[in-house]
Amino acid sequence: MAKKPKSVHFSTSSPKSLLSSFSSFTSLPASPLNQTSSQSVMEETVEAAESIIKKWDLNSPSYTRIISLFSHSRKEAKEFIRCIRDLRRAMHFLISQHSQSAKLVLAQHLMQIGMARLEKEFFQILSSNRDQLDPESVSGQSSNSSNSESEDVMQSDDDEEDELKKAGETITKVEKAAALVMSDLKVIAETMISCGYGKECIKSYKLIRKSIVDEGLHLLGIEKYKISRFNRMDWGVLEHMIKNWIKAAKIGVITLLRGEKLLCDHVFSASSTIRESCFYEIVNEAGINLFRFPELVANKEKKSSPERIFRLMDLYAAISDLRPDIELIFHFDSVAAVKILVLSSLKKLKNSIHTSLREYESTIQKDSSKALTAGGGIHKLTRSTMSFISSLSEYSRVLSEILAEHPLKKNTRMLESYFTAPILEDEHNNHAVSVHLAWLILVFLCKLDIKAESYKDVSLSYLFLVNNIQFVVDTVRSTHLSNLLGDDWLTKHEAKLRSYAAKYKIAAWANVYISLPEKTSSTLSPEEAKAHFKRFHAAFEEAYMKQSSCVITDAKLRNELKVSIAKKIVPEYREFYGKYLPTLSKERNIEILVRFKPDNLENYISDLFHGTPILSGSSSSLSSSSCISLGCVRN
Repeated sequence: MAKKPKSVHFSTSSPKSLLSSFSSFTSLPASPLNQTSSQSVMEETVEAAESIIKKWDLNSPSYTRIISLFSHSRKEAKEFIRCIRDLRRAMHFLISQHSQSAKLVLAQHLMQIGMARLEKEFFQILSSNRDQLDPESVSGQSSNSSNSESEDVMQSDDDEEDELKKAGETITKVEKAAALVMSDLKVIAETMISCGYGKECIKSYKLIRKSIVDEGLHLLGIEKYKISRFNRMDWGVLEHMIKNWIKAAKIGVITLLRGEKLLCDHVFSASSTIRESCFYEIVNEAGINLFRFPELVANKEKKSSPERIFRLMDLYAAISDLRPDIELIFHFDSVAAVKILVLSSLKKLKNSIHTSLREYESTIQKDSSKALTAGGGIHKLTRSTMSFISSLSEYSRVLSEILAEHPLKKNTRMLESYFTAPILEDEHNNHAVSVHLAWLILVFLCKLDIKAESYKDVSLSYLFLVNNIQFVVDTVRSTHLSNLLGDDWLTKHEAKLRSYAAKYKIAAWANVYISLPEKTSSTLSPEEAKAHFKRFHAAFEEAYMKQSSCVITDAKLRNELKVSIAKKIVPEYREFYGKYLPTLSKERNIEILVRFKPDNLENYISDLFHGTPILSGSSSSLSSSSCISLGCVRN
């Protein structure tokens, strides 16, 4: 478990304790002073600093007491900082070499005045420049900031403009303002820390920046949730919250928390200990609060619809995409709890996603709906299943990670009957997704076979399979499934589709085919011809009546099947009709005996598969429209 960073303590009560603080920090370069200078030179440095520092004494009756040094004059601010740093070096020298110097007491007094002024300036800059220090501005320009901005105490206005120009011509005015504010904060922080007064500036920084981070997350809609309240939420409400959280998390991590990390690293670049302490206090609670949400979602009772898996995968993908930023932002040991929570959330989401996959497969297998589609059309289970599986295919990256840890326990022989061996043999993660989705389709097709058996009419069973497998193939071809399952899968299932279509034609129209004599037969007598005409008309009328209520939803397949049936029936009937109708010219009531002309058959067949049944009592309308006498149609 990550430990909270130790507090950083600074002593400021006496010259002796100040020396202890000085020895703990590396001096930052300022105007060069000869370390072997005499005591008089150092005492003159203290005297020279007195007028400048006292001018900005917060207890002074002067107007300077109520105005901001850095806002009033950057030139004077630069001189003030230089005086403080020179004063620190003079004190260091006097304490180590001439501890009895009378100027040491004055120097300590001036240092306290200077630190009080810088503490106030630091707080004012932080609190009055919230807009310039918003995370987006910080993120936008901090990567271009020089790490040596404050090494020459403070730049002049011209120098600062030159430095900003180096950062790029595209830098905005807001980013320029942010760069100046960050430069001021950094130079004040480094000065106070080097003088042993870091505690004072750290306190202000933590207070203001934590409030900004907390407010930012609140505006993004991130809140604390009680587990009991969360578990009572309806999934529809939670689904909306997940979508909002994904948007909020992206802004929260990439802009808010990343910007805060960059600002903290910049301002407190002089001390890694202080950087870690500040960052922990500012963002640790916020980070845990932010990433508690996906863990709660993963833990929620799974009593909702199968579609919940898509929101779980959205969450998983969003967090995975943010992982590199999270690793960089929360790299301190003190905030490792946030990274641990993120990893825990991902693991629990993985388990929930895998559980949902298994539950969905079980749902297909257990489907017991008895309702059959009229005319052998597309079953609602077909539509819902293929919609679900095609949507799964859009998450192949996420699924590949889940299935890498939970490989499918497959029946290889059964799988090989539905797709080719290369898919089974390739162990690449993406193929694990291909195999799993193909397996789900296979489970569904097995259920489809069972449902087809519920039709009493065998031909309708085959037509049902034709329609539904056509829908499956079309869905695969028109979605990302085509990339995952490949051309071989499509070819194999299209062949299965053609096989069922052929079986349908035999089951539905076989009696019509066999009602006509074989071409090798010898010439029929008039009585034999009459018998064949009767059998053909009865068989065709019966088949037509049954098939008129059938439906084929795919237009191309519908036309292909009608053309195939017509090619099988019409030419043979036309030949028989032309050969034997003249032999029956002397028959009475021939219009009843020979009810169909060949051209009328094509018209009837062309009307099939639109799901418009002819009522059983209206069979006379089938024959009356094409009654024939001596080869002529009577109207």
